[in-house]
Amino acid sequence: MSVRNPSRLRRTAGFIAFRIVPFILMVAILWAALGIIQAYVRRVGEQVEAEQRSSIYPLTATVLAPTLMSPSAKDLRSVSFYKMSNAQNVKPPVDVAPTATPEPVIIAQAFATNTPHAPELLATNTSAATLEVTLAATQPPITLQATRPLPTVMFLGDPDAGQVDVTAIPTRVEPIDRHGYDLFNVLLLGSDGEITNDGFVRTDTMIILSINRTTGTVGMLSLPRDLFVYIPAWRMARINQTYARGQSGGWSDGTFELMRQMLLYNFGVNVHYYAMIDLSGFKEIIDTIGGVDVTVDCAIEDLPLVGAEVPSMARRVNEEGYFALDVGYYHLTGPEALWYARSRFNSTDFDRGRRQQQILRAIWRKARDTGELANLPQLWGQVTQVVDTNLGLEDMLGLLPIALNLNPGSIENFALTRTYHTLPWQTPDGDYVQLPLYDTLRPLLEDFYQPPTESQIVIDGAQIRVLNGTTNADWDRVAADRLGWSGLSAIPMGTADRTDYVETTLVDYTGQSKGSSRDEIAKILNIKPENILVQPDPNRQSDFEVILGSSYNSCTFAVLPVGASEGEVEGE
Repeated sequence: MSVRNPSRLRRTAGFIAFRIVPFILMVAILWAALGIIQAYVRRVGEQVEAEQRSSIYPLTATVLAPTLMSPSAKDLRSVSFYKMSNAQNVKPPVDVAPTATPEPVIIAQAFATNTPHAPELLATNTSAATLEVTLAATQPPITLQATRPLPTVMFLGDPDAGQVDVTAIPTRVEPIDRHGYDLFNVLLLGSDGEITNDGFVRTDTMIILSINRTTGTVGMLSLPRDLFVYIPAWRMARINQTYARGQSGGWSDGTFELMRQMLLYNFGVNVHYYAMIDLSGFKEIIDTIGGVDVTVDCAIEDLPLVGAEVPSMARRVNEEGYFALDVGYYHLTGPEALWYARSRFNSTDFDRGRRQQQILRAIWRKARDTGELANLPQLWGQVTQVVDTNLGLEDMLGLLPIALNLNPGSIENFALTRTYHTLPWQTPDGDYVQLPLYDTLRPLLEDFYQPPTESQIVIDGAQIRVLNGTTNADWDRVAADRLGWSGLSAIPMGTADRTDYVETTLVDYTGQSKGSSRDEIAKILNIKPENILVQPDPNRQSDFEVILGSSYNSCTFAVLPVGASEGEVEGE
């Protein structure tokens, strides 16, 4: 019998132990790791897909449910309590539901229609909007119903009675009465951080957009950047410094929290959401929809502005580099619209707010007419890339029916008037600011919270033809748009029977004196009483006819003539 060589056995055993076994173990580890990696990648992919669909999940749930339960009063009291380390004497919340919890209200689910319609609204400050949303190009529209209570704010304590500032600190303004209307208020902000580059963001554009979901109307209120107000838990300062103070003041809900408290304290207006855009985002939005059409009723003069472009249709005024955009109808690109919205050399900050509202109206009109507005659900991801906002897709879906059915006469524009709503004042540091005059400002704010009156609706029903009796291009469109700003239904009709009219004439074919729009038209277009003709015609094609002459001038705002500007107005 042969005997195996012990050294050979040891070599074989060592080969198995130290070579084959580790190799098998390594393969097993790599195989397991590969499985783990695949599982992780699959999990990440599922999570990304879930996040992309997260905004649709709560909406599609209502498609399957036969009814929708409204939130109880207890749910509506779940508010975001705004806290500050030095806040004292916190007051009760505004518009909070009663402590008793009523039975939930059952809202019948609406069926899809081919025409968007105004949403049915709850008696509480909660939206319940029904609209069609195409989830995919190959799918039919699906009726979605979104309900989200508006955020409720708690008042911070008032300033210390012994606090001393450069001027007297005004007392808290009482909240403006909603009169039962379901108001959805959004604070629109424009920042200049791109051009200042000092880390201190100023919101030189501040417009409060109030959407009345009961009546389907909209109000816009511009606040000048130089308003000198009390910023809660801080001091008196320019209103455009509030945002930056919120960034550094330790507020629990970010900068919007302080903005909201400031507006509540100084104006009694409760804003629910905000949307802020910088200069690049402003230009991108306008260029995305193919530019906007704007009627200029007050010639604007200024130098080229950083980040903007002088409109190609503007004319050079002098060798110093000033340009003027004369009265007319223009198509503006994003950079050109930014020049028009920011310019203030021959105007004021008050007038600049009016032009910014004009651009907003033009954006809405273009987005509606091109169908981009109806595609908002698909474009929402792109919008949030250029707009900083706490609005959600469900909020925008609830407002979409109103936006699609809105007519220009249902949009009211509000702006403060210098020396009437404000008092120019110079701080000890030499800064020119505007102090709010609350006796005259309060009625404006109350009107801002109200829908158009019955008399305004009657005026809106008047049919007005506007004819251009001059050689100036598109003046009929300018006058018609100017009347539209006041809710009047005016149609530009092109050139008149001749183009050598000097005086602007108004012809009244109704012959009515009570409830007539005649005086309102004459006031808006600066038509002299002797140029108003009353010619009743039962077979009339329109109620009124305006023939523009070369002396036409509807610029009734705080704008100096081109070439007569001395730069910034004192106190602006």
